[in-house]
Amino acid sequence: MADDFGFFSSSEGGAAEAAEEDPAAAFLAQQESEIAGIENDEGFSAPAAGIPGPQKHLEPPSPADAASKVTEQEWREKAKKDLEEWNQRQSEQVEKNKINNRASEEAFVKESKEETPGTEWEKVAQLCDFNPKSSKQCKDVSRLRSVLMSLKQTPLSR
Repeated sequence: MADDFGFFSSSEGGAAEAAEEDPAAAFLAQQESEIAGIENDEGFSAPAAGIPGPQKHLEPPSPADAASKVTEQEWREKAKKDLEEWNQRQSEQVEKNKINNRASEEAFVKESKEETPGTEWEKVAQLCDFNPKSSKQCKDVSRLRSVLMSLKQTPLSR
């Protein structure tokens, strides 16, 4: 191994490769020994029998804690009940909207497919908003509205 650029050779340069130790293996062995030491509690000593360790202070729960837990539980039950009711109302409303939308779509498709002569302006008038107060447009469409109204009343003759 002449082309290893000094990475894999020892500091002596002429030592045999069998005598070299793999640095990764040495690192793994060190880590395993540290883990084994931690698992066996070698670095830590248990408290002596005469010396008490840290004790938890066990106090009986106060009535305020019990009352707050009861109140919290009641709120959770009420919230769960309200959520179920809301979900039920929401699903009912969605179903009603689906039914109404289907019915209005069927009526619109049926109405749009009617090809009776002379009803063209009525179809246009249905699609236009002729109430100037409810119009939310910022442009003035009063001229267009008056033209459409006059065409509706007196259609063009061909």
